[in-house]
Amino acid sequence: MKSAASSGAGKDVRLEIEKLREQIREHDYRYYVLADPSISDFEYDRLMKRLIDLEAQHPDLVTPDSPTQRVGGKPTKIFKQIRHPVPMLSLSNTYSEDELRDFDKRVRNLLGGEKYEYVSELKFDGVALRLVYEKGALVLAATRGDGETGDDITANVRTIRAVPLRLKLSGETSAFSNIEVRGEVLMNRVEFQEMNREREESGEKIFANPRNATAGTLKLQDPGEVAKRPLRFFSYYLLSGEVALKSQWESLQLLRKLGLPVTEHVKLCRSIDQVVEATRYWETERDKLPFEIDGNVIKVNSTGQQEILGSVARSPRWAIAYKFAARQASTVMRDITVQVGRIGTITPVADLEPVFLAGSTISRATLHNEDYIKEKDVRIGDTVIVEKSGDVIPAIVGFIKEKRPSTAKPFRFPHKCPACGEPAVRLEGEAAYYCENYECPAQVRGRIEHFASRRAMDIEGMGESVVDRLVSIGLLKSVADVYELHNHRDELEALERWGKKSVENLLNAIDRSKLRPFSKLLFALGIRHVGERTAQILAEHFQSMDKLTKASLEELQFVSDIGPTIAESIYRFFRDQKNRELLSRLRRAGLRLEESVRRKEEKLSGQTFVITGTLSAYTRDQAREMIESAGGKVTESVSKKTNYVVVGENPGSKYDKAQKLKIAILTEEKFVKLIENSR
Repeated sequence: MKSAASSGAGKDVRLEIEKLREQIREHDYRYYVLADPSISDFEYDRLMKRLIDLEAQHPDLVTPDSPTQRVGGKPTKIFKQIRHPVPMLSLSNTYSEDELRDFDKRVRNLLGGEKYEYVSELKFDGVALRLVYEKGALVLAATRGDGETGDDITANVRTIRAVPLRLKLSGETSAFSNIEVRGEVLMNRVEFQEMNREREESGEKIFANPRNATAGTLKLQDPGEVAKRPLRFFSYYLLSGEVALKSQWESLQLLRKLGLPVTEHVKLCRSIDQVVEATRYWETERDKLPFEIDGNVIKVNSTGQQEILGSVARSPRWAIAYKFAARQASTVMRDITVQVGRIGTITPVADLEPVFLAGSTISRATLHNEDYIKEKDVRIGDTVIVEKSGDVIPAIVGFIKEKRPSTAKPFRFPHKCPACGEPAVRLEGEAAYYCENYECPAQVRGRIEHFASRRAMDIEGMGESVVDRLVSIGLLKSVADVYELHNHRDELEALERWGKKSVENLLNAIDRSKLRPFSKLLFALGIRHVGERTAQILAEHFQSMDKLTKASLEELQFVSDIGPTIAESIYRFFRDQKNRELLSRLRRAGLRLEESVRRKEEKLSGQTFVITGTLSAYTRDQAREMIESAGGKVTESVSKKTNYVVVGENPGSKYDKAQKLKIAILTEEKFVKLIENSR
């Protein structure tokens, strides 16, 4: 029997609900599959809110595949075991080009002279996942487990927006309503680092790398908590009991058309030489990807030939994984020091004998917290293993027991803040120690350094040493003092190694920072849990500092990707009297406290750019801001809808794809001219 609320739902309401669902699914598809969003987060939130409101008024119209049902599962105490009808086989590994060629010889011999080709794919450093769709709707998501049996984690996977709850079925894809999809769940490096930073600042245990974070997240028993983590998904294998598939290459194209994310970095190889060329390329260029890979996967393309080749033990004969060399090195840990962050977190850092690793010389590495040091049992004087994976700052992942000297000594965490001498406090249930003195010089320096950094207010010339000096002599006690330095010109010019020109340059850079967008100011404030992406979401949703400061806890939690923890942190920040006084000073200084509305006359409006390679005069963030300030949009992937590809030194595969699609390619010089002409 229908409820009173929904019994009166007319045809117009039903049509509007279905239209909203289709719109949201399409925008999810454009964002997660095509990497080509067509609306802002604010507009997306408005569509979602309208759908939520309508479904609340008419609960009988709610369907399991509605976008509102992504976080609808209840916490579970145990995951149900699911048997895989077709086993999820593991791949044999190879570590050299000679072994790759041996694999090719075996394929050639088993196929008895038939012509064959390979598909080279990225070997994601994530967690394998099996998805089952029935009548186009997601009905099951399971882990690989032991290959035969895995865990039913459907409720958790439904929270991953890159995983469609309903397939795009039309035309050639309409026959694929009942399928099985296999792929990998992972995290992008930047999002992983941001999550780890927020966890460390909150005293929570940090993850060693993106893969561990992904695996741990999928095992959480509360889907609501899973939804807060930056999980992404790529599909790479399609199984259909109704339609015969001719090749792996065809399957990848179908997966994309069905609405599932497929990486653009796949290559059809006509020979083993082309396979070797692809593996060489990605072993040197993998850092250009936003996520971690640890090798390439090579598959015989023809599904018919795959059946002929079959499997041996638990591995297919038609596929192999080429593993890259590990990015680790060993060196002596000379000492352990501690540093104080901008919110008072006291972090231990390893002082190392310099060692070359993954393109740079490493002399310092993070040790995260006291528990981490105890867990790894590393001591001063040990020969430690340093890993550069996922984190910008290298980490100590272990030590070589056989090389431990008799003089190696355990590290004792200090009971006082090394910067101000106040007690170091470790709150119950938290992993980190804190200095609770808000006026601690190290915290003041940290807040100002973050505020002036390139990704925040971008004040050129106000680096670590300059901030340290100005804090030491008392000219800077808060970020608002930065905008009063023009009143101290004489004092600045009198400083050793300073002069009129350097002071003039610094003051000009401070003035220019007043033009930074509202979202950058939000990030610069250093609100706990508010990274760049969250700051952008808040700016687009609330549009002004006034609206944001007045927002209730409920209003904050409603915003897309803002969970209870982040909302609570923002709410508390804006109700602190010191922070309100700070905002008043920044307002008087002339900073932008509102999101700019783009003008229709902006010359690059509607133009989409992709940046590849290293620019000589600008960072990628700076180039992105130049494009966006002129009304353009920057995406990560090259597609037919891309208007320009900006090419720096050592461009990657995006450059090759742009040439194939005949997209306009801009050198750095041409790019600068285009930007100048658009102003």
